[in-house]
Amino acid sequence: MLQSALLRWFINAVAMAVTSLIIPGIIFNRFSDLLFASALFGLLNISIKPVLILLTLPINILTLGLFTLIINAAILGLTAALLPGFIIYGFWPALGGAIIISLVSIVLNMLVKYKK
Repeated sequence: MLQSALLRWFINAVAMAVTSLIIPGIIFNRFSDLLFASALFGLLNISIKPVLILLTLPINILTLGLFTLIINAAILGLTAALLPGFIIYGFWPALGGAIIISLVSIVLNMLVKYKK
């Protein structure tokens, strides 16, 4: 279980690092900020995201699930608001970052499952 949590944390950190390289409006001051941000982002995804999905279910159904990207961007923005070493300059970088993090996480999770 601990190994699985550490693997997810690592995947999240790699996804966030790749995102900061691709999206100009997402910046980490130090490597430790990246590690803290990936841990906090994971915790917020576990705790807050299900509640937000449930509260926005009607609009999520109307948009065929695309509103989930807005929720991911909001959680990414909240992560940046809570950590001073993690900076996001506006909504569009947060939305682009949410998309890139999702895509990189999907690919890395598929690779990990393929190796097992």
